Formats: sequence, structure tokens, C-alpha cells
Amino acid sequence: MELEQALTLASDENGLQEYYRDMVRPLLRMPREQWPSCCGAGCEPCAQQLVRVAERVHALLQPGRVASAE
Repeated sequence: MELEQALTLASDENGLQEYYRDMVRPLLRMPREQWPSCCGAGCEPCAQQLVRVAERVHALLQPGRVASAE
């Protein structure tokens, strides 16, 4: 699976609108320890949602791993 396919699928599974997908791309290049966390201010989209999408993209792109929708 290619990055764009994984990002589209992960976004759709997590309810992330298409126009927010570019906000996930930087996370994919950063160490997990630097990813943001929810600040509780009701942001749209919430950092938690972006992180869920990024985690799903990583899972989908791991070779040899079955990519199931959990």
C-alpha cells in the first residue's frame, strides 16, 4: 500500500476530513515522542484524531503486517 492510499484509508476510518490530511503528514516524519496530545480546548481537528490517523497509517504501511480495521 502506498502512503496516499494509507492516509486516505486511515483518515476515512477515523472520520478525518480530507482537508485536514496535510496536518497528519508532518507527524509521519516525526518521532512518536514529539507527536502532540489533546489540550482539551476543543480544537478541530483534535490532536488525538491526528495521532490516531498517523498511527493507522504506520500500521498500514508496515510490511508483513495484516492491516485490519480495529
